[in-house]
Amino acid sequence: MGGFGFTPADDLLCINDIRLVRQNCTVVSVAFDNTAVAEFFDDQVDAGHRPAQFARVWIHTHPGEAAQPSQVDEETFRRVFGACDWAVMFILARGGETYCRLRFRAGPGGSFEIPVQVDFEREFACSDFQAWSQEYGMAVRPGRYRVPDASAIGLLADEAAAVPTPEFLDDLWGSFDQREETLIDERPL
Repeated sequence: MGGFGFTPADDLLCINDIRLVRQNCTVVSVAFDNTAVAEFFDDQVDAGHRPAQFARVWIHTHPGEAAQPSQVDEETFRRVFGACDWAVMFILARGGETYCRLRFRAGPGGSFEIPVQVDFEREFACSDFQAWSQEYGMAVRPGRYRVPDASAIGLLADEAAAVPTPEFLDDLWGSFDQREETLIDERPL
């Protein structure tokens, strides 16, 4: 499954909630519903949140013990978040291993892994298991696993369909970047 890390306005690398959108999942793939992503973005901007708070940290799970990004993860991160000033890919493996990398475009651009820790000293009201189970049940739907075919260019067919089209994302990011400029000054990390 996958979602977006939600952060406070004054600490953009402190995830205090994970927001799910409608998605179809198999054991090896996640396909976000494009309409659900657009509605989520609209709702967050309407609530006064900046895209840096809800649309820059991509969180997803891996079924095994390893949290290292797959080739599909790398391609998704590059295509979906490549136009952002900065973005984070966070992976949680079933066995508990984590992977977290920050990518930025400023200057020559670059990326580096960043440490992950649970801060038990911060308030965390989002630990309501019943509410989380309800959100999960409403957003995450089982997908069909398909055998790879030549048209998927070596990717699982579900994985190839899991990523929104570049045109959809260009339109979506462009509209939010323009709205963000008029809403709030972007502060550097």
